[in-house]
Amino acid sequence: MKKLSNNEKNQEIAAAKAGMDPKTARKYLALNRLPSELKRERHWRTRDDPFAEVWEEVRKQIKESPGLEAKTLFEWLQREYPGRFSDGQLRTLQRRLKTWRALEGPAQEVYFSQQHEPGKLCASDFTHMTELGTTIQGQTFGHLVYHFVLTYSNWETATICYSESLESLSEGWQNAVWELGAVPAGHRTDSLSSAVNNMGNLEEFNRRYAALMRYYGVKPEHTQAASPNENGDCEQSHYRFKKAVDQALLLRGSRDFANVEEYGRFLKALMAQRNAGRKRRLAEELAVMRELPARRMETAKREQVRVDAGSLIHVDRNAYSVNSRLIGEKVEARVYLEHIEVWYGQKKVEQMARLRGRAKHRVDYRHIIEWLVRKPGAFENYRYKEELFPTSRFRMAYDGLVETAPSHAVKEYLKILKLAAEEGESAVDDTLRELLERKTAPAVTAEIVGEALQRLDGIAPVTEVEVAAVDLASFDQLCPSMEVMA
Repeated sequence: MKKLSNNEKNQEIAAAKAGMDPKTARKYLALNRLPSELKRERHWRTRDDPFAEVWEEVRKQIKESPGLEAKTLFEWLQREYPGRFSDGQLRTLQRRLKTWRALEGPAQEVYFSQQHEPGKLCASDFTHMTELGTTIQGQTFGHLVYHFVLTYSNWETATICYSESLESLSEGWQNAVWELGAVPAGHRTDSLSSAVNNMGNLEEFNRRYAALMRYYGVKPEHTQAASPNENGDCEQSHYRFKKAVDQALLLRGSRDFANVEEYGRFLKALMAQRNAGRKRRLAEELAVMRELPARRMETAKREQVRVDAGSLIHVDRNAYSVNSRLIGEKVEARVYLEHIEVWYGQKKVEQMARLRGRAKHRVDYRHIIEWLVRKPGAFENYRYKEELFPTSRFRMAYDGLVETAPSHAVKEYLKILKLAAEEGESAVDDTLRELLERKTAPAVTAEIVGEALQRLDGIAPVTEVEVAAVDLASFDQLCPSMEVMA
């Protein structure tokens, strides 16, 4: 309209071309303002406020307890004033509370976005993955990952672990920087309370963690215990990472893996895919990061423990058996992320998988079988008796001996176990399979097993399955009335 009024002979023609009444056109031209600028804000209510008389009571409640929700307050009002408020008025109270909180309520926590500099900071934390439903050969795989993120480029990597421990943190951290090929200036974590609790010694944890950071020349940073948002880069990356894993599993069509190594390769491929778009910013970070030291730092926790009379050592609140020759001796246990090594006289004498959790045990019958054969009476009430059945076939052999010769069952079974220690567990297990399937004797004795071991090569492998030939004539009996077509 304003443009036409400058070009036409008069305002009437301009108004007609603009599709506007001449009086309206003259009004807007005289005010020199847009219609939207002339609209008056409504500051009056169109209906009475149903909560006006009780608002002071409501305000008192939310001042004392700011976390109260509108629905809770509305139900309280309905109890205090029966029949006065209908369910349809809840939305009115919700709007009133929203306005009060915005204008008069307590100040909310402010999150300050940070400006990140290349190569200055990385963040890491543990996150549980069990919720994604991953399985290994059909069995639920309970695990965590140690998640490492560069805050500038968002480059990330992860290490599978089973507990929030210093060993897991050390292994994951070193895996990350050696994969990266450089070291950032700072490392931020949360308070690591779970890892400290798992170790049980705050002073030792702090000393070892500080030594790790000092070895790589990194400045450690910690968030406040009640402020996980201070490690927001890693926390947000957890969510995005687990969502990406879930989507990749859906695309894969299965959440089951043959082994942990296959699952690890799956995660590594996913990480490579996610990091592909971060190469430019990562290059900026690598250009200013420090070089790695000459070698990795040992991640193991070392403990001096004494082998007790039961040929056991107690490490990290779990029990492990060692060879009975070491009873009474002090040995060094080196605790790694997934395994434990036992050293004596500068020589590694044992290595076993690390137990997950607390108050658990792992007893290897090979360590104690010599003395069990000499003391068979100790077998029946042995605290770790179930550990002396390496496979289900050993248990079946023992149960068969108990049924047929209860007075000699323990002695015979221990002799079989001794054969397994001397000749090999898999060989004896295959022999037991053959004997139990054929049932050539009332019970499987050590003598029978020993003789069968001599002809082990003749035992059919467990994968060899014989299928009887199908007699096609039997199908004719199903349809006797049908004639064979020529």
